[in-house]
Amino acid sequence: MQYISSSCDEMRNLFLSITYDGSYFHGWQIQENALTVQEVFQKSLRKIIGNNFEIKGCSRTDSGVHANMYCMNVRTEHKIEPVRFKHALNRFLPSSIAVNDCKLVENDFHARYSCKSKQYIYKIWNAEIRNPFLEGYALHYRYPLDTDMLNKSVQSFVGSHDFSSFCTLDRRKAGNLTRNIKAASVTRDGDMVVFTVEADGFLYNMVRIMVGTLLRIAQGKIPADGIIDIIEAKDRSKAGPTAPACGLYLNKVIY
Repeated sequence: MQYISSSCDEMRNLFLSITYDGSYFHGWQIQENALTVQEVFQKSLRKIIGNNFEIKGCSRTDSGVHANMYCMNVRTEHKIEPVRFKHALNRFLPSSIAVNDCKLVENDFHARYSCKSKQYIYKIWNAEIRNPFLEGYALHYRYPLDTDMLNKSVQSFVGSHDFSSFCTLDRRKAGNLTRNIKAASVTRDGDMVVFTVEADGFLYNMVRIMVGTLLRIAQGKIPADGIIDIIEAKDRSKAGPTAPACGLYLNKVIY
């Protein structure tokens, strides 16, 4: 992604990076009868630049999912400088959303289609006693997790595969269900276990189903080397359940 300086062109393209607490929202994209990040963000935009904008987000994200880094581009003829724009947005946005960066970019930059890959993390608080400060921000799982074993298991995700078994099908057109997983790992820091996965794209509920499958592996209900068989089956019923949204974060967007 190439940043550019201000110009006198009529239409400007602004790149914005934000962080948000997804507990309050039904994902990014505007929906009927449900509060979303995009709806709240656009209300703040209108207070600053009126209706003079077009906004594109990098991903849809599920209800309740958090974002350490969510990216968008805003096309507008308004001449507000990026630094002032960032500070103005942070003034009007609720405390659950913060703008971290705002830059002018090339006109052909698109937050979704210019993206090379995305990285998600899923947090699991792996201790007998729940942590009240992590309620809504990590899944509490009280039973032992062998992170070394799980880390070996998730290497089977890496590569280009049809992930039909790891996708919740809804009324949206299924399309091509092949995705390229670039890296996957399971790590532990004290009682916090983190599943990290980077791919060129993700299907609906894909990461949460991956996590549900890992927990089934930890319970001995799916073999440690069973992920390849599940992928090849192309059958959602062969994978584990969909893990709760609370532990999932869009962690990084790579351009």
